[in-house]
Amino acid sequence: MTEHSASFGFKDVDPAEKPNLVRGVFDRVAGRYDLMNDVMSLGVHRVWKDMCAARLNPQPGERIIDCAGGTGDIAERLAKLARAAKRRRGGPDAEILIVDYNAEMVAKGMARGLSREIAWSVGDAQNLPLPDASADAYVISFGIRNVTDISRALREARRVLKPGGRFLCLEFSRPPASAIRALYDAYSFKVIPGMGQVVSGDRDSYQYLVESIRRFPNQDRFAEMMGEAGFKRFGYTNLTGGVAALHHGWAL
Repeated sequence: MTEHSASFGFKDVDPAEKPNLVRGVFDRVAGRYDLMNDVMSLGVHRVWKDMCAARLNPQPGERIIDCAGGTGDIAERLAKLARAAKRRRGGPDAEILIVDYNAEMVAKGMARGLSREIAWSVGDAQNLPLPDASADAYVISFGIRNVTDISRALREARRVLKPGGRFLCLEFSRPPASAIRALYDAYSFKVIPGMGQVVSGDRDSYQYLVESIRRFPNQDRFAEMMGEAGFKRFGYTNLTGGVAALHHGWAL
C-alpha cells in the first residue's frame, strides 16, 4: 500500500473506491452477518463483546457512541449494563448512538427492536455527524479495519470525546505466539471463506474479511496510532492468545 492507495483485503485500491467496495461487502453479508460471526468464531466473539462492554462500564446519563455498530449487539450489551447501573444508583437513561456506514446493517439492527436507550444513524467513522466533545465514551468493534483511513477515524473518535472520555476498540489482531498464529492463519484462509459460501452463499466477502485482518496494524503499531491521534494512557489486552485485542485509551 502506498501513500496514495488504500487496502481492500490484499489489494491496493484508490482510496476513493474503498468505501463503495466495503459497502458492497456488508450489503451482501448483512442478512447472515450475526450468524456468520457465531459460526466463524465458534461463539467466542460473544465472550469478547461481553468483555468489551464490561470494560466500557456504561453509566446512567452517559452518551456513548457505538461506531460501526452494525446490527447492535455491542449497543444492546451496553444498554443492559447501563440499566443495571441505573437501578443501583438512579439517574437518567444512557444514550447509545450507533453510527454505521452501511444502511443495510442499520436496517437489520433496527428491525431487531433493540432497547429504548439505543438510537441509530448512518454515518462515516472518518467524519462523524457529531459536535466536538459531545460523548462520554466511544466504542468500535470489528469495524475500524474497514475504514479507508484508520488514523483519521481515530482522530474523529478523539474529537467527539469529552475530556476524560474513554475509547475502546475491539478488533481481530495478530497472535504473538508463532504456533497460534499458524493455526489461526490456516483456519482463516482455509476454513472461513468456505463457511461463508455454505452459510451465506458468498465466499468472496469472507475472503476479503480475513484478508483485511492481515492488513490491519499489529497491536503495538495500533497503540502507537492511538497515541498519535491524541489518546493518553493507551494500551491493549490480548484476547484468546491475540486472535483479537481490546485497545483502550483516554481523552485527557
